Amino acid sequence: MNIQKTIEQAVKNALEKIYDVEIEQFEFQPTRKDFEGDITLVTFPMLRQVKTSPVQLGQSIGEFLVENVSEVEKFNVVQGFLNLVLSDTFYLNFFNEIKNQKDFGKLDFSENSKTIMVEYSSPNTNKPLHLGHVRNNLLGFSVAEILKAAGNKIYKTQIINDRGIHICKSMLAWERFGNGETPGSTGLKGDKLVGNYYVKFDQEYKKQISELIAQGKTEDEAKAEASIIKEAQQMLLKWEAGDPEVIALWEKMNQWVYSGFEETYSNLGVDFDKNYYESDTYLLGKDVVAQGIEKGVFYRKDDGSVWIDLTDEGLDEKIVLRSDGTAVYMTQDIGTAIQRVKDFDIDGMVYTVGNEQDYHFKVLFLILKKLGFNWANYLVHLSYGMVDLPSGKMKSREGTVVDADELMEQMTLTAKAISEELGKLDEYSEEEKAELHKMIGLGALKYYILKVDPKKRILFNPEESVDFQGNTGPFIQYTYARIQSILRKADFDYSEELIIPVTYQLHEKEKELIKQIQLYPEMIQLASENHSPALIANFTYDLVREFNSFYQNVTILGTDNEVEKKIRVQLSKIVGDVIKSSFGLLGIQVPERM
Repeated sequence: MNIQKTIEQAVKNALEKIYDVEIEQFEFQPTRKDFEGDITLVTFPMLRQVKTSPVQLGQSIGEFLVENVSEVEKFNVVQGFLNLVLSDTFYLNFFNEIKNQKDFGKLDFSENSKTIMVEYSSPNTNKPLHLGHVRNNLLGFSVAEILKAAGNKIYKTQIINDRGIHICKSMLAWERFGNGETPGSTGLKGDKLVGNYYVKFDQEYKKQISELIAQGKTEDEAKAEASIIKEAQQMLLKWEAGDPEVIALWEKMNQWVYSGFEETYSNLGVDFDKNYYESDTYLLGKDVVAQGIEKGVFYRKDDGSVWIDLTDEGLDEKIVLRSDGTAVYMTQDIGTAIQRVKDFDIDGMVYTVGNEQDYHFKVLFLILKKLGFNWANYLVHLSYGMVDLPSGKMKSREGTVVDADELMEQMTLTAKAISEELGKLDEYSEEEKAELHKMIGLGALKYYILKVDPKKRILFNPEESVDFQGNTGPFIQYTYARIQSILRKADFDYSEELIIPVTYQLHEKEKELIKQIQLYPEMIQLASENHSPALIANFTYDLVREFNSFYQNVTILGTDNEVEKKIRVQLSKIVGDVIKSSFGLLGIQVPERM
């Protein structure tokens, strides 16, 4: 039931009848807490067409609504604001309508829906996933789930950067210093093992540079002439030529990394429908560039390189093919985008990539539009800020990057320490405790990152995120568990249909809770349009705060009035269902007990 649309039509009728004017659009907002009311009509914009005072206008519309709209019980006018009080019957009807809805707030895929691909993660196969990847994965996965809940068909994907000089560096270092060690022989995850050799290459390279500088070479000369970098470059040429030994080594080490990535993704709770690999896509786009030259989209310079001139659009000139005919990242991204549309017949894509690539995506989207692809109008760069940590906390073994696996493990340990300190899990078995510590730790991590607008930079504080009070994941998880405890204690079948007497009056706290629940479908659509999990996270926190106020001020199971008891238990259940649903959109689990 969309009460706003009902009121809009009635306001339109009122203006036609009383003032003989037609106005199509109106501004509504939730009534401010310090005034009585549920929904507020802003009358100021109408005064351009209606010649009267704002108070008189509000008064006449208010009287018309009370007389003609059964849901509007009374009103008050504060300057140019008409505050409308909705009847208990309206809220109780809504409550009855949704209490047994399985997926309240979510829409199914329909003929008006879009098919969208969401890209996230996109790691390199020369090192493990780190804290930056964690924010990327959590954002991408959550946005995909939100878009799906808004009624779209979704494909989740990543492009794995599995080729290039950085990959050859790990390969060469392992070949030279590895003594044949494997993930099996060392007990290390494959991505960690390969990452160690990337670090080893860098150490050896720096050592050789220092030696060459000591022999009188300039720094630039030393960087270019160090034997280890020359060998890595030679290995890359062999890879591109299809040398069987190099390809075999590349396949073996990449497989170690993929196994490691899979374990991290599983622990983080994210998944993909399709993986693309740079080794398959790096030549894509070259044919498109050739066609673009014929169309006049690109032009060739004297040295043979191919460019696009975007100065008229406020950007600059951008290379799309080197003079030797080799592709650049832009070429590859053009080709990959076209390939994905062929593979999945999608209407658009969301690229989850850090804000340091803002310019790259402006150029990419513009090029695809100039090439004549209509779907390029539905490409979105989900640009996000970096994640910082308080200095000295949770540094990885290398001392420079915060490793994703170590971060998740540390979060679980932090949850364990705080739970033990609070004594909240004393009656649990060790297995139950371990499962809950992980759920709380990961919930804390995910919520802390996702409650922040994606565009903003984050200072991530592990201890603060696991606080059981305030705007945190564990606080919301604890409220969900509290609701499940109420439901377990209810000694009646609260799922049965309840006939509510016409005389029943809602408690103010019941009404506020239902009003908050009503916002959920709208919030999913808003989060989908803005690609912002933060809107869902903060809606859930507001809902939980409203429930805790209800819990503290209203007797639920202890009331003698059977109708009150059943309504309040059913209302608690709906709140629990919405928390579980909204946290599901954030990729966060909720515990039945805590």
